Amino acid sequence: MSTVDPSSGLRRVVAAQAGREQPGTLFAALQAEMGEAFGHRLFTIMRHDSEAGRNRRVHSSDPVSYPVSGYKPVNWDHPWTKRVLVDGLPWIGRSATDIAWAYPDHNKIASLGLASSLNLPVRWSGRTLGTVNLLHAAGHYGEADAEICLVFAALAAPALLSMDAS
Repeated sequence: MSTVDPSSGLRRVVAAQAGREQPGTLFAALQAEMGEAFGHRLFTIMRHDSEAGRNRRVHSSDPVSYPVSGYKPVNWDHPWTKRVLVDGLPWIGRSATDIAWAYPDHNKIASLGLASSLNLPVRWSGRTLGTVNLLHAAGHYGEADAEICLVFAALAAPALLSMDAS
């Protein structure tokens, strides 16, 4: 759980929104500032396309293991999907068991030494545009982190709105 005051990090992310070469400038700032305030070993941003029923990775802190490319189909029947993509609520995975429940690629995640996750929906006008995802060691994230991280994640909305969903 974070003990860092995130206000200066939020200001730096807001300043990054004005920078050129978007969305990369903003995504890099989110990665850096959320890492500083909350910690992560893997940081990704997904663009959600509800009409096509798929998600696309548009940013990754580990482009070798999790490259920016391809699509992941949405499993509309999974409770994670309902919580995060439909209802727009954050999800905290606290253990390897939680990760295995939520992620089809849980073995790959475990091989990287990751056993907790914080998935943050980015919402605009009643719909989910995508998710900001932080992964770390087991038990790393808590409810207080999710509340503040949602503020950081919301700053990704302009970038995700400007991207073609497909």
